[in-house]
Amino acid sequence: MMTVHEVSKLAGVSIRTLQYYDKIGLLHPSNYSDAGYRLYADTDLEQLQQILLFRELEFPLKDIRKIMESPDYDRNKALDQQITLLKLKKDHLENLIAFAMKVSRQKHTDFSAFDRSKLEEYAARAKAAWGDSPEYREYQEKSKARTPEERQLLEERCMMIFREFAALKGTDPSSEAARALVIKLQNFMTEHFYKCTDKVLSELGKMYASGGEFTKNIDAYAGEGTAVFVMEAIQAYCG
Repeated sequence: MMTVHEVSKLAGVSIRTLQYYDKIGLLHPSNYSDAGYRLYADTDLEQLQQILLFRELEFPLKDIRKIMESPDYDRNKALDQQITLLKLKKDHLENLIAFAMKVSRQKHTDFSAFDRSKLEEYAARAKAAWGDSPEYREYQEKSKARTPEERQLLEERCMMIFREFAALKGTDPSSEAARALVIKLQNFMTEHFYKCTDKVLSELGKMYASGGEFTKNIDAYAGEGTAVFVMEAIQAYCG
């Protein structure tokens, strides 16, 4: 058995995070000491590894819990899918690096480096493997008939909305101009991907500013700090 301090040091996760995982039912310790301190077994550490892999792939905590609590959850299958997602993420990063090198030498108007369709489609399928959702079904229905060119065009149009947000950086994220852009983004998502309710939109905002690939891509295209501003505008709109 390991204490919460030992697990924190081993996994590089803060004690507060481990306590939060326990609180929301994502990772309970197997036992407690006589003094009431959390004690983690090897099986708990294996579960933590799975959680951290899902987090690296930008899965929301609520989705991770839903996946891991599903009666159909298969750890080996999950690892295989995580490996595939990580490889797709690696390919995407290599494309972005090559794109940045081209931009540094000359003007370059190709947006293919920002194409995350393979990664996003596989992630959606991985989530759906343990539980379908209306959003996923709608996403699947709208995506299946699109050509690669159409997907790229949608990616470019979405990035252009983020560039409009960038023009408002430094202003009040609750302003009418910011609010109008949030509504524009929400309507775009609903029209082309899935019904983007205020709840879904709020989660998207958090994901944009989470510091992962979404943040890097948005800031690389629209300017540093744009992703955070978009999140702030979304939160101001959703309340």
